Amino acid sequence: MKLFDARLRRQSEDHYEVVRRYELWRTVIEFFAAALFVVGSVFFFYEALIYAGTWLFLLGSILFGVRPTIRLLLELRLARLPVPKEFRPYGAEDETPGQ
Repeated sequence: MKLFDARLRRQSEDHYEVVRRYELWRTVIEFFAAALFVVGSVFFFYEALIYAGTWLFLLGSILFGVRPTIRLLLELRLARLPVPKEFRPYGAEDETPGQ
């Protein structure tokens, strides 16, 4: 199977569990990134907090950059998991995906 193939997410219980864990981490990171942006925005209303607000914006931006990294790591992990024989397309060889 190829990367970013939605069928790969449903190949086995192991695939489901890996997707669940990675999606949990992605959601936690998205929440913290959004919270940093909101707090940073409020800080911009106060002259004394502008510097701290700028740092919060930078940290939020970095976390938003981590999101696609987690997605790519998920796809690479799924591609390495063995697909049970009963889920392989008819005629597919007995090799591990990604080789």
